[in-house]
Amino acid sequence: MTASATAVASLVTGVEAVSSQSGAGGARVRRQFEAEGTQASTAAAEAEDAAIPELVIISGMSGAGRSTAAKCLEDLGWFVVDNLPPGLIPTMVDLGARSQGNVARIAVVVDVRGRNFFDDLKESLATLEAGLVARRIVFLEASDESLVRRFESVRRPHPLQGEGRIVDGIAAERDLLRELRGDADLVIDTSSLNVHELRAKLDAQFAGEEEPELRATVMSFGYKYGLPVDADLVVDCRFLPNPHWVPELRPYTGTSEEVSSYVFNQPGAKEFLDRYTELLELISAGYRREGKRYVTVAVGCTGGKHRSVAMSEKLAKRLTDGGVETVVVHRDMGRE
Repeated sequence: MTASATAVASLVTGVEAVSSQSGAGGARVRRQFEAEGTQASTAAAEAEDAAIPELVIISGMSGAGRSTAAKCLEDLGWFVVDNLPPGLIPTMVDLGARSQGNVARIAVVVDVRGRNFFDDLKESLATLEAGLVARRIVFLEASDESLVRRFESVRRPHPLQGEGRIVDGIAAERDLLRELRGDADLVIDTSSLNVHELRAKLDAQFAGEEEPELRATVMSFGYKYGLPVDADLVVDCRFLPNPHWVPELRPYTGTSEEVSSYVFNQPGAKEFLDRYTELLELISAGYRREGKRYVTVAVGCTGGKHRSVAMSEKLAKRLTDGGVETVVVHRDMGRE
């Protein structure tokens, strides 16, 4: 067996063993896994130019779609490990680096089911950064109402609710994950997404052969339905006249030429688009310097049907023309 094959075999065996045990037994398997990792690393030390694998950490609220995200990345060819103790992430990355390209992309699901090891996550991330490992954190978010509804529909308790209610477990989990959410490279709010829509979002971010410098999501929304919780930037189009009050335009949406022409013939609309595009170019350059790969720009109006939709379409085209890979999402169009 080659050194790379030994490394991959040790990785799979170790991950399966750790994932199936906890407590004292888990600690024993952890020590065994680390020892096997050291042996595999020694056997592969002669391999030249070992490539450090890509690493994605999937986390977020229970019930927000972590399992769907993991399955999606697995379908895209990633080596996915569910509920791996965070302290073992550097060991797994090291083994992947010595697999001579056989394990080039690794995704790890980290959640409160492994809360006995959760305190190790910050230390593991620091170890990875010290080793110049490129890692990304994907955080799955959802509203309390959506999470409660999902847990009630499957008749399962929240893993942190104990003797309390589901909302108590959700509140405890939000508090536990607050810092990790703040460090996330990509936050996806799944409150209004079905499984297929979530997979489409992840496909758009991870399916490409080559990662672009920056990817953007331009999302239109209606203020009367609430702010998007996964937005990095929010801009308000309610300073423009509302096509809703024009009877012949009311049935149409901002994707139609009639509404778009009406919106951009209003005073200030074109100037706003020009200046906000310039601002986004400045912000995008800063994001690139800071290593941020994803940005969500939310464009709002009252109902999310006319002005914000038209502005989002034009803004997305400007970003695309500027070399930023852009996805357009109209969150509230059709809800009225």
